[in-house]
Amino acid sequence: MSEIGLTTWVVTVGLIMVLLAVDLTLAWVKPHHVGFREAAAWSVFYIALALAFGVWFTWAYGGERGTEYFAGYLVEKSLSVDNLFVFVVIMATFAVPDHHQHKVLTFGIVLALVMRAIFIALGAALISAFSFMFLLFGLLLIYTAVQMHRHRGQDPDVENNAVVKAARRLLPVTDTFVDGKILTRSNGRLMVTPMLIVLLAIGSVDLLFALDSIPAVFGVTQEPYIVFVANAFALLGLRALFFLVRGLLDRLVYLSAGLAIVLAFIGLKLILHWAHEDISTAVPEIPTMLSLGVIAVVLVTVTVASLRKTRQGQAQEESASAP
Repeated sequence: MSEIGLTTWVVTVGLIMVLLAVDLTLAWVKPHHVGFREAAAWSVFYIALALAFGVWFTWAYGGERGTEYFAGYLVEKSLSVDNLFVFVVIMATFAVPDHHQHKVLTFGIVLALVMRAIFIALGAALISAFSFMFLLFGLLLIYTAVQMHRHRGQDPDVENNAVVKAARRLLPVTDTFVDGKILTRSNGRLMVTPMLIVLLAIGSVDLLFALDSIPAVFGVTQEPYIVFVANAFALLGLRALFFLVRGLLDRLVYLSAGLAIVLAFIGLKLILHWAHEDISTAVPEIPTMLSLGVIAVVLVTVTVASLRKTRQGQAQEESASAP
């Protein structure tokens, strides 16, 4: 199996940074309402780019690593959609004006990528040094899956977020967004705007999702390069995906349940891997190809079931309101 060398790392990181810079610069320089067709076009472009990269990666480094990449990308993309759901709730809670939402998304995407890069490096170092980290990561994912299942269908309580509450208590906050500024002066007094509170809420959410997503993808592969590219391609185009799925998220009623199943499955995979390595080689491991199949089937099933459920609900409402 070919080693992933420094040149591949440098070229890949450079490509990711260029794509991210172009996407976010266009949004920052020309802020505007993003319509469905524009969002769909950009989303298709980034998904096609991720798939094309996967095809090249499989050709260059073999089917096993290619399978690990596609499984990791599926996991991270599904978690990024759940992340977007929280972004939507935060935007609605603080009534962020439409023409300022691109700034919040830019901050959220860049911070998410930075946090994931830090956790990838930390996770790789811990796994390399301590094999029992597979057990801890597995238990963390199963706990997260249980919590996600318990609170399925509930909107996150943004107002009671510890960071948000502390900021409101300690800082003077204006009533309006003041043209999207973070700081402003009112009657000679330096004040923060609600934009800072929104960014703090986004930042705390990014931290929580990084804590979940990195162990999840390490459950699919222990290769840091694959962990990085799966995360990077999942986050690329997140801004366009936000505007595309904003109107669809309410229809994905079973998304949290599906993600809970995926996280629990990967948690079990990690625990079995730890037991295989540290207890006995007789303990079976879950093959990566099987993992990819399970993840894909679960995500497709919950998506189809969600759309059928909401369609039936709409039909019942229409029939009830008909004279």
